[in-house]
Amino acid sequence: MTKSEFYTQLPLLTKSLKPFAFNMTKNSEDAEDLIQDTIYRALKNFEKFKPDTNLKAWLYTVMKNIFINNYRKKSKYQMVTDPVDNDILLNNCKIKTYNLADRQLLQEELNMVLKSIKPELSKPFVMHHEGFKYEEISSSLEVPLGTVKSRIFLAKKEMQQVLVNKGIDSTYKF
Repeated sequence: MTKSEFYTQLPLLTKSLKPFAFNMTKNSEDAEDLIQDTIYRALKNFEKFKPDTNLKAWLYTVMKNIFINNYRKKSKYQMVTDPVDNDILLNNCKIKTYNLADRQLLQEELNMVLKSIKPELSKPFVMHHEGFKYEEISSSLEVPLGTVKSRIFLAKKEMQQVLVNKGIDSTYKF
């Protein structure tokens, strides 16, 4: 199939995509968006279409794959509203943390280890552990990005060594 034939047949097949898209999304606006994404992806990936194959079936496959990928993205980042006056959005994570006694002991050991290393190493490590990005740590501590990375690395090495010296299991990955 030539590119001009592809461009001629594509608009004719979009009408047959509507019921399939609506069946998956159960919403007319989402179905229209899915059709547009499918047409865009088909035009973008024309060279992947194999001649002498069914264009309609290929478009259905493209549409199904887009729908599945979008569904997976949405399920990862579900948002839940908290019923308060200002509607705070809470991220509904699938990770659960349990309050276990051994976690408390591990945290105490880690705090002890953190106190035994130099503050210029422990501060960037703690910030990184709390979720700060390297750039944020760099600007907060007013040190170069490379310094932040090396201090975090050195903090991990020193913490491992402190654990070994105290006879504590040092298989913990920081």
